[in-house]
Amino acid sequence: MNDLPPLPAYTLSPVHPLISFLPDFYLCLIVPVAVYWVVSMFFHLIDVYDVWPQYRLHTPAEILKRNHVSRYEVARDVIVQQIIQTIVGAILALTEPEDMFGKEEYDIASWATRIRIAQRALPQLLGLIGLNAAAISKNMSGTHPVLAGVLAGGRYPSLSVGLDVVSGSPVASFASWEIIAAKALYWYIVPAVQFLVAIVIVDTWQYFLHRAMHVNKWLYTTFHSRHHRLYVPYAYGALYNHPFEGFLLDTLGASIAYKVAGLTPRQGMVFFGASTLKTVDDHCGYALPWDPIQHITSNNAGYHDIHHQSWGIKTNFSQPFFTFWDGLLGTMWKGDTTSRYARDRKTAQFKVDAEKVEL
Repeated sequence: MNDLPPLPAYTLSPVHPLISFLPDFYLCLIVPVAVYWVVSMFFHLIDVYDVWPQYRLHTPAEILKRNHVSRYEVARDVIVQQIIQTIVGAILALTEPEDMFGKEEYDIASWATRIRIAQRALPQLLGLIGLNAAAISKNMSGTHPVLAGVLAGGRYPSLSVGLDVVSGSPVASFASWEIIAAKALYWYIVPAVQFLVAIVIVDTWQYFLHRAMHVNKWLYTTFHSRHHRLYVPYAYGALYNHPFEGFLLDTLGASIAYKVAGLTPRQGMVFFGASTLKTVDDHCGYALPWDPIQHITSNNAGYHDIHHQSWGIKTNFSQPFFTFWDGLLGTMWKGDTTSRYARDRKTAQFKVDAEKVEL
């Protein structure tokens, strides 16, 4: 009997759209833009109505006096970047084959086959530490047949689903634990690894390009200085960049991460939406204690806000997810920020008060 079970047949069919009246192609393009403005408007409203002043990173006076660009200019440039982002997203989506379903059981069985093949190495590995896997398997076959099959190198004589119609020999089947492990790999572990790879790629891409734009004077003056007109970041200013920088740093980096990680279009929808959400939250100007995004990693609004200050501009380059590159390469801010923030608040308030006196 062949100890590798046969793989099931399958029939592919197009995936049904998540929203019946809207093809996934358009939904993938809409999600990042919609996430950006919905989340931004939430923070804008609590900013305008001063809902949680105790959680502000900066005072209204600082927003008024320290930023060197109007809100109109910020919104205009963000829309320009999102147009570029949408065009690139459409091109990227057109390079993808049509999303299909119907092969799930086949793919799970393929993973179970890999697990079965991997078991063949177990007798040799146990032999390296002086254990006779064959003898142990034989002794356990009566009481623990599945474990005996694992120790025998993935041979389960008791598992079959009938006879082959041609040869008449038994047809092997998978052990229940192999199917459970294969489903865990297919539905959870592999997608988690894909997302982790995408996150590492986009974090690495953005860290080194972002740092280069601060180290190289021409790059900073020509491109990145525009983003730093916002000394006091706010949510919808997250993508306020020079159009070329926006394409290079954000759009291209995320597209490369998507392709290299092998994400599906729907996984890409989640990845781009999550990246957008994280970027907006990092620029929101609030340290909300109940905001889960600010507690998942230490790269949050407070961390990135330091980078926007004149005294922290050469530190905290990491974005948008983790801080490992700052920690590894020694560019993480060290020291007290309380007195520096207090000084900036005092200076901004003094300017506002002085204008009131003049009036």
